[in-house]
Amino acid sequence: MPERPRLTPAVADVRRAVRASLEGLATGDLVLVALSGGADSLALAAATAFEAPRAGLTAGAVVVDHGLQPGSADVAEAAAARASVLGLAPVVVRRVEVGAEGGPEAAARDARYAALAAVAVETGAVAVLLGHTLDDQAETVLLGLARGSGPTSLQGMDVVSGRWRRPLLAVRRGTTRASCADLGLEPWDDPHNDDPAYARVRVRTSVLPVLERELGPGVAEALVRTAAQLREDSEALDHFAEEQAEEVADHAEAGISLDVRSLAANPAALRQRLIRLAVESEFALTLSRAQTLEVARLVTDWHGQGAVSLPGVTVVRTGGALHFAATAAS
Repeated sequence: MPERPRLTPAVADVRRAVRASLEGLATGDLVLVALSGGADSLALAAATAFEAPRAGLTAGAVVVDHGLQPGSADVAEAAAARASVLGLAPVVVRRVEVGAEGGPEAAARDARYAALAAVAVETGAVAVLLGHTLDDQAETVLLGLARGSGPTSLQGMDVVSGRWRRPLLAVRRGTTRASCADLGLEPWDDPHNDDPAYARVRVRTSVLPVLERELGPGVAEALVRTAAQLREDSEALDHFAEEQAEEVADHAEAGISLDVRSLAANPAALRQRLIRLAVESEFALTLSRAQTLEVARLVTDWHGQGAVSLPGVTVVRTGGALHFAATAAS
């Protein structure tokens, strides 16, 4: 009889995180692990295979073959075989075609998420578990900061967002690798994770180590704490903006209007949220910060200037209100 793996601190940490993530799901629900075969997703798969039955759940796995490297089909089949040995079922391997839009990282991510979503629908899974760790979260926040992407990007990844769940966002990458070692699991190391052509790899292998060396340990944890605090503040401001929108906005057949006096009375953070909310809700258009500030100047720096043109939307100030209307097709 094979020796039962011992419960080590690393194994316990990953299992505890998965157990918390599965709370609230109904008995008999199916959850899927997005499995690449790397240490993070393999540790997640092992912990899910252990915890899901104890929570009355069924757990399977999805392996996405991006087809970007020689032998990728073999890697995918090996990952699927590991999932089956762990006791996960169903196990689905899905090959995808990766386009070029948005760059290689974004294109691969879009193809992967589309495949995961499709398999979730096909199998009736209520949740897909993703193997992002605390280190991934810190990298995401740092990349967002460097790109000036605004508060949404700096908040990092959601622990739960629709069908997506990220149980390991408070677990370090070293812990997932240690968990695999303790369980006798050999992860696959994706060569792309060491390719400096990718910005995230440069952050992981160069930027964060320099910050840790120059500023002291704990930089990754500090970035994640900051993201969590920013998320709380941003959610509060979004809530206040949604409450005020009912009083500030006037919906009409031709578009939507916002009262200038009410906008001016609000702090900049709320004023800009009200503008973005109005445009997104009425025209399904997400404004950049530069576009939002250009519209806001019709309130804060009004000197009789003309209309502001947004993609498919025109904004004019008349009669004490900002009027947003779809731009007539030429």
